Amino acid sequence: MEELHTTLTPMIDLSRKQDGTSDLAAFAKDVAEGLSLKRKDLPSRYFYDKKGSQLFQQIMNLPEYYLTRAEHEVFYSNKEAMCSRFADAGFFHLIDLGAGDAYKTKILLRQLAQQNAAFDYVPVDISGDAMQELSNSLQTELPEVAVQAVIGEYFKALQWLQENKSERKVVLFLGSNIGNFEKQDSIAFLQSIRSYLSTGDRLLMGVDLRKEPEIILQAYDDAAGVTAEFNLNLLRRINRELGGEFILDQFRHYAIYNPLEGVMRSFLISLKEQDVYIKEIDKTYHFKAWEAIHTENSHKYFIQEIEELGKLCGFNIETVYHDQEKRFADVLFTVS
Repeated sequence: MEELHTTLTPMIDLSRKQDGTSDLAAFAKDVAEGLSLKRKDLPSRYFYDKKGSQLFQQIMNLPEYYLTRAEHEVFYSNKEAMCSRFADAGFFHLIDLGAGDAYKTKILLRQLAQQNAAFDYVPVDISGDAMQELSNSLQTELPEVAVQAVIGEYFKALQWLQENKSERKVVLFLGSNIGNFEKQDSIAFLQSIRSYLSTGDRLLMGVDLRKEPEIILQAYDDAAGVTAEFNLNLLRRINRELGGEFILDQFRHYAIYNPLEGVMRSFLISLKEQDVYIKEIDKTYHFKAWEAIHTENSHKYFIQEIEELGKLCGFNIETVYHDQEKRFADVLFTVS
């Protein structure tokens, strides 16, 4: 076991791409591919530039956006039970995929510290700024917690952890982020996570549950228009970073929920026939009037679906934690 003489160790930066391409080049490539499709599509991971992250923080505080409050309630109501299970077999690494500001995770960190649990905290995020801010805040708020932030994509981080930290692992994948994947992609994603884990390791995964369709729709199309601004910010980012010439008021946010499939989908709709040039790609893209760009999926689940998904990927459900209204669940899996 590693000696933890200091609580804050240097961050690990795995964000440099092995093929030598820059983040900007990867962004340009993905935009070029997505806008060249017959059904145009932009990856939702590009929502989160500095402005996008600020807008998402606003979204989480909206009255319509129940997800953050519901998961916060799950954590607050079940923190003792969760942390006791995490710590039941001695030292472990608490790995937080897509940690951001760790708003909800801090509930668990405080509880683990209070229980004098033997662990360290490894937040993982693609944003170096977010990881620096989180490391600084934890040094102030929870100086007794050992922290080593990792900057990079999830699987690079898990590979690094597998190679450098051999002890037991508890992986957090919160906020219903699994819902952003299509079904086959979610299977591939969880199977990849499983490949980096060993028997006795655990995964705590947040899932948004099926509920009244209007409640779901309002969460992604709020009255104040913050979600619309968040979606449109993707075009603003293309303009700023790639030299795009999108006129934002010629596009509008559109969200629709399909209760049969249990999926919320978000789009940007072109309000007129238009051409948009993007300098870094050196290409002009044509949009018909009312043509859509798909930007995000958010799947909602029955618990039975999550159980089946876990089994397909080498995980067994140990416990399901709900909020009082059963709007949201955090599912604790063990590696099978």
